[in-house]
Amino acid sequence: QVQLVESGGGLVQAGGSLRLSCAASGGTFSTYTMAWFRQAPGKEREFVAAITWSGGSTYYAASVKGRFTISRDNAENTVNLQMNSLNPEDTAVYYCAASNVYRTYVARDFRYWGQGTQVTVSS
Repeated sequence: QVQLVESGGGLVQAGGSLRLSCAASGGTFSTYTMAWFRQAPGKEREFVAAITWSGGSTYYAASVKGRFTISRDNAENTVNLQMNSLNPEDTAVYYCAASNVYRTYVARDFRYWGQGTQVTVSS
């Protein structure tokens, strides 16, 4: 059983930056594909970014590519999401997720989920 705990959310002005972190415990972190998803009020949960177990491959939603960067530290069992040039459309609850499936960014492949951290971008 893997436990995931997100941190780093908050309120930021448009154009600003935030760094989200996700701490994992209870499993073999280095074997999981890790990802970030988000859910805005009244909308479905959507994929944001994913990274393979080694960190060798990363994937991004078109809406965040070039602004967000996902990274991981297998020694520290953490995955991070650096978010730059934030805009109000990025406002959502951001979730960290872990999957045993290699190279996936499909939500149904992710078995473990954190509780989420709120990101609010003001205009």
